[in-house]
Amino acid sequence: MRKAKHLALSLAAVLLVGSLAGCGGNNNAGKDNTTKENSGNKAASTNAPAAEKAADPAEKVELSFWTLGNVNYEELANQYTKEHPNVTVKIQNTGDQTAHHNNLTTALSAGSGAPDIFQLEIGFMERFLSAQDKFYNLNDYGAKDIQANYLDWKWKQASSVDGSFQLGLPTDIGPTVVYYRTDLAKEAGLPDDPDGFGAAIDTWDKFATVAKAYKDKIGKPFVDLTDLTYNALRDQSENEIYFSKADGKFIGDTNPQVKKAYDFTVKGIQEGWISNYMLWSPEWGQGMNDGSFAVIMGPAWMAGNIKSNAPDSSGKWKIAQLPEGAGNWGGSFITLPKEGKHPKEAYDFIQWLVNKDNQLESFKTKGLMPSIPALYEDPAFKDFKDDFFGGQQTAVEFGKSANRVKPVYYGPLHDQTDTFFKNALKNVLEKKADPAKEWDEAVKQAKTLAERG
Repeated sequence: MRKAKHLALSLAAVLLVGSLAGCGGNNNAGKDNTTKENSGNKAASTNAPAAEKAADPAEKVELSFWTLGNVNYEELANQYTKEHPNVTVKIQNTGDQTAHHNNLTTALSAGSGAPDIFQLEIGFMERFLSAQDKFYNLNDYGAKDIQANYLDWKWKQASSVDGSFQLGLPTDIGPTVVYYRTDLAKEAGLPDDPDGFGAAIDTWDKFATVAKAYKDKIGKPFVDLTDLTYNALRDQSENEIYFSKADGKFIGDTNPQVKKAYDFTVKGIQEGWISNYMLWSPEWGQGMNDGSFAVIMGPAWMAGNIKSNAPDSSGKWKIAQLPEGAGNWGGSFITLPKEGKHPKEAYDFIQWLVNKDNQLESFKTKGLMPSIPALYEDPAFKDFKDDFFGGQQTAVEFGKSANRVKPVYYGPLHDQTDTFFKNALKNVLEKKADPAKEWDEAVKQAKTLAERG
């Protein structure tokens, strides 16, 4: 009981902050979780054949699976049941990532109510890695046999320092790109092809100039919202964002990229080329569909959200590269809480769920960028043309972005700290608050948090 209370106290205070949703989170927030370039990660060309085919259990087994955001795991689970009639998977999907992880925290603390299988977003990894006694060690079920198939840095995000404990199996990664409406680009006199559009905005100064000209000509904002604009620049920080990897001290006020991200977003607010939408709101989704803005800056998995929210705009979107670099936002893992009574059957299912063929299917249907690098040169992946994105070979653009991602340290207090700066920008947008005063208040809050943390 004492351990359960400690888990609740140590995790709940963190998990109650913020409400971002989707396959990605606010960002990688583990103690030493880093995003790295895809290049240089060796992987086997296929998953281990022995691990692919699991024997059906003699008795009927129902597995509960809590999924997060816009994924195709229910469809894949139904396919698995067709192949393994004695195994059924009951899906509970949540769109709000904080509520999703909060629900698991509550269940683990109470000792009841946790699912057999849980999709864990990387932004919450460190909090659950510290509660290993609440999860099955996937190495005990054969995870080591398939480790070589996945990006090394991605796999290690869910590993103990010595590698003896594996909390989850890797799903997607989140290299960031520019999604843009070709019809609106044409209307504004901008190039509508990815290379041309990318060249027109290949520095943040050029981006701001194009955005203002678009607003002046079309009469609508160029970009969808403040959070994603801020994220795009923030994640291009050099090595660290808000906290020092060496000693954990808050450095956000002296990181020039954080200030650049803040000032750039303020400029967009003041010049009127950033829309006043809330991330994940129905209005934001409707804006994608009806052309209320031309650009969304987000990770590969955002493609699934655009497809779901904007069916009428199919064929009108394409993908270009961000100015001045790229970042990685999110990605998740599939874990097995220890309350589950069927860990072998659950492991057999999840290792199938994240294999090469199924990660390819998740990419094709939901835009989830695979964590299996053998796919990156596979014609089935590389040559896939997405009709929603005008027949573009979207994997090529995601791959370009992934190869531009640089290692960056987040730290365990990243999510709460990020909320302070997002709230400051919200106040500038909605209350016409003074940007300098809002910046100072965010810094003050972050320093206080760091001192307490």
